[in-house]
Amino acid sequence: MDEVARTRSIYEEHSDAFVEKYRSESIAERFGEPFFEALQGDRVLDVGCGPGSDAETFADREYDVTGLDVTPSFLESARTNVPAARFSLGDMRHLPFDSSTFDGVWACASLLHVPREDVPATLSEFARVLADGGHLYCSLKRGDESGFDADGRFFERHTADAVASLLVGAGFEPVHVETAAAEEVASRDGWVQALARVA
Repeated sequence: MDEVARTRSIYEEHSDAFVEKYRSESIAERFGEPFFEALQGDRVLDVGCGPGSDAETFADREYDVTGLDVTPSFLESARTNVPAARFSLGDMRHLPFDSSTFDGVWACASLLHVPREDVPATLSEFARVLADGGHLYCSLKRGDESGFDADGRFFERHTADAVASLLVGAGFEPVHVETAAAEEVASRDGWVQALARVA
């Protein structure tokens, strides 16, 4: 069982608790304004959408939003709570969408479950499904050590410089890459947030 599959099994096994946790706050509402300002169209793919809290923010702002997640129970909750959006089951490493389908890809705290060796190809998938001038937002845990947490979920940590390099390698032009300390985001972990456009 690879890291993504193992993480999915943890989310599925404890879905009620994670749905309650992730439905409690929209990160898109809190941190999404630079992404909203950068978008040049209304077609948004929410990668790793979970139970749909960010997708709901996009739908409320009248974006044409599609959510993708690998966890069936999360999608069940998302479809119930966000009827204005579309949702698909799938692995972000192999997106089930045609090229140039979206104006924006939102990957909030989801790419961090992908093992380091799979990240370049996953970012290339994000670039593939974006239209010319499309933008990507991603947030990842900051640091050098990766592995499984106490719940059994896998987290790949990255430095800001590494994220910028990965984005360029996948065909993106970073708009800004910034770090946030744990106390800034009410989390025990620091984060790297990146906004980039298809180069």
